[in-house]
Amino acid sequence: MQMAILPLFISGGEIAFILFIVLMVFGADKVPEIARGLGKGMRQIKDATNDIKSEITKSAEEHGVDITHDVRNEIDKVKEDVNEITGPIKRKF
Repeated sequence: MQMAILPLFISGGEIAFILFIVLMVFGADKVPEIARGLGKGMRQIKDATNDIKSEITKSAEEHGVDITHDVRNEIDKVKEDVNEITGPIKRKF
């Protein structure tokens, strides 16, 4: 799985400029503390997200619900509907 390193289509030059501004505003001694805080915050968000996912999956398993099967069925239905609608359009072109 490849992760997006540059969100919102920010180029390398723009990131360097932002880092320069952060360095000028907060100083060299505060930047590591800020980065550590951001890292801890991101880890907490990731852990909370994983906990929520596991709780939903566990709850669904306890009630005998197969989430992936239901979602796949709905996706297949939507694909069929789209193919029915776009079929005549594709033939015209």
